Amino acid sequence: MKVFDKIVDLQNELFAVRKEGKEIGLVPTMGALHEGHASLVKRSVNENGVTVVSVFLNPTQFNDQGDLDRYPRTLEADCKLLEACGADYVFAPSVKEMYPTPDERHFEFPPVSTVMEGARRPGHFNGVCQVVSRLFYIVRPTRAYFGEKDWQQIAVIKQLVKYIGADVQIVECPIVRDEDGLAKSSRNTLLSADERAIAPAIYKALKESVEYAKGHTVKETHDKVVADINAIEGLEVEYFEIVDGDSLQDVDSWEASDYVVGCITVYCGKTPIRLIDHIRYKG
Repeated sequence: MKVFDKIVDLQNELFAVRKEGKEIGLVPTMGALHEGHASLVKRSVNENGVTVVSVFLNPTQFNDQGDLDRYPRTLEADCKLLEACGADYVFAPSVKEMYPTPDERHFEFPPVSTVMEGARRPGHFNGVCQVVSRLFYIVRPTRAYFGEKDWQQIAVIKQLVKYIGADVQIVECPIVRDEDGLAKSSRNTLLSADERAIAPAIYKALKESVEYAKGHTVKETHDKVVADINAIEGLEVEYFEIVDGDSLQDVDSWEASDYVVGCITVYCGKTPIRLIDHIRYKG
């Protein structure tokens, strides 16, 4: 496995790869890697001739400087995990390398980019689109792999691909969970032991709501999930929205769409740590 921090060096390497006719898989990450990331990398290794993993903590997608400052940075450990997964190349550039000049481009894809995370984290998806479009330009991957935990992000990136005309297949990969149901996340490492103990209640409430929904309305299901989670000391729901899985617009009845997803963000602990998850109701 080779590690690059310069764009030109990675591109020279990939030029040779393309001459050999190999397909290229890209797994974009911000580091602090875990089993969820590993599952993306292993899938890419299985489906492509070579796999590139970017490890870049992108500042333009953080609207909270404190959140950026707290984000774990573990490049050495990340590289060990990636080598064990069979990755061929790691791209770990500096901020200056990725953005030699400020990126003034503005991306917005309503309605998918302006609801939920888009509404509560101004500029977040613009930053995501800036860095992902840069990575697509640098790597020119055949396929790019994203985890379904960041459900809305995938919807936004699909719009980005259409907008910039990128010739890349977006591959959606299932959430990887701990045995107690908590979705794997780099932010989980920031949880104290007490906070980690209560965090699985988020998925428990979501999972139980699927059965509950069979005999209750969308609003009743929504209210039950919020009440169940908020009843646990140390957890507070920021939002829970039950939406069409493609447009991400709220649904007011189960019959309104054949593809219904519940998306949630919960504050955990005193700091607090922001945890996201989702559940499928239909489709």
